Amino acid sequence: MEPRTGKRADSGRPRPSPSSRLIVEACLALMDAEGADALTFRGIGAQLGADPTALYRHFRNQDDLLLAVADHLLEEGLEGFEPSDDWRQTLRGLFIRMHKVYLSHPRAAVLATVRITRRPAEMRMIELTLTALSDAGFPPEQAVRHYRALVNFLLARSCMDATYRTLDAHTRRGDESAWSGEYAAVPAETHPHIAAAAPYLASVDDDADFDFALDLMLDAIAARAPGKG
Repeated sequence: MEPRTGKRADSGRPRPSPSSRLIVEACLALMDAEGADALTFRGIGAQLGADPTALYRHFRNQDDLLLAVADHLLEEGLEGFEPSDDWRQTLRGLFIRMHKVYLSHPRAAVLATVRITRRPAEMRMIELTLTALSDAGFPPEQAVRHYRALVNFLLARSCMDATYRTLDAHTRRGDESAWSGEYAAVPAETHPHIAAAAPYLASVDDDADFDFALDLMLDAIAARAPGKG
């Protein structure tokens, strides 16, 4: 069988049609550089040197392509991941990985975190999470409830952090300086607890904050687990 081909090159020979993975990787690179507006078949075709119509051989439309990009992000997080014998460590390692991947592609993450991909990487992510919760002793119905709480936390927090990273540098500096500026200057007479906490409000590291919040959730799940926590 002859390979599918795209637009003919200048030599007159047919140009090979890009693979679905190559298209997704090119789309992700464009979104990293230019944001959501780069998610067009015309722009991706230009990036690959291919006729935009060649992309329809792999993706029905732009939304289908976005779902593939979202699943590719999950695939990045899963690459090389091996579950632990400890269900809690499995979930902790898995969710920290995913958060880091989303923050490494913030412009894509803003769109990807609110979608359900229906694709292999997402299915593996769900299976790993439900397996860990089953190992903790939860029956299927309760495992699903805890799975949804964990994943919604991951996606909501990742979307918030990713959105913040898409702000321009000036805006981000202004927001970050507020903790050591306006909040540090709040009078103790009117806001005693803010004043007492002011030295610490400016020192919270975002990555450490995510890990801390995740541990709080895992602590709560372990306390509820029918098996050994």
